[in-house]
Amino acid sequence: MHEFLKYELQDGVCTITFNRPDFYNAFNDGISYEFQDALKSAGKDPEVRVVVITGEGKAFSSGQDLKSARDEDDKMFYNSLEKRYNPIIRAMRKLPKPIIARLNGVAAGAGCSLALAADMIIAAESSKMIEVFINIGLVPDSGSSFFLPNLVGYQKAFELCAMGTKITAQEAYELGIVNKVVKDEELDAAVKSYTDYFAKAPTKSIGMIKKMLNKAATSSLDDMLEYEKYSQQIAGTSEDYKEGKQAFLEKRKPEFKGK
Repeated sequence: MHEFLKYELQDGVCTITFNRPDFYNAFNDGISYEFQDALKSAGKDPEVRVVVITGEGKAFSSGQDLKSARDEDDKMFYNSLEKRYNPIIRAMRKLPKPIIARLNGVAAGAGCSLALAADMIIAAESSKMIEVFINIGLVPDSGSSFFLPNLVGYQKAFELCAMGTKITAQEAYELGIVNKVVKDEELDAAVKSYTDYFAKAPTKSIGMIKKMLNKAATSSLDDMLEYEKYSQQIAGTSEDYKEGKQAFLEKRKPEFKGK
């Protein structure tokens, strides 16, 4: 049981919901460590084929709860990132299963970073994203300085970070940050269309694709050609490959098990 988030598993879909709606799902110590535990559980559970992260109420997450900040700690920011946020971002990127951010409202500061760390973002029309750090004299953290320029290029990333520019879901889509924008009332159906696919997809291969794309961000072409060779050999020994090949030969739809 969790105090600050909801963890639900149904038909291969693990939904993790930040549950501090009265505080716009701002992160305190409790929700940070619960989210770390939830990601570990999802990673270990073979029944989980896809993870959805979202927020209860009107916000996805407004980022760090400033009221819970420990100003008496001389290394507060360093320690907070080292113990709370950085382990979350690393766990999300290393999770060998797809993560979908269901953007149901504002994603600000570290909340924006969490959305960017997901593999896909499906956004409600009314949702917004903002790298709000500069508004209180801070710098982006929790991976934003890595993810954002890779998505939108240096100049636009600089503008969004240095000016704290709030962008709508549609603007985020046009910038290539968000995969899909739908009317608020259609958000659940849109997310389900993706989870229905991933819950029956070859999960092991998708986990390897995720790892390959992570590696590609800091690798050369030669590095990736070698890594593709290594990865393809592993994928070619999977049960899902055997099923996929047999289904192709038998002209039927494959029934992948994620193994």
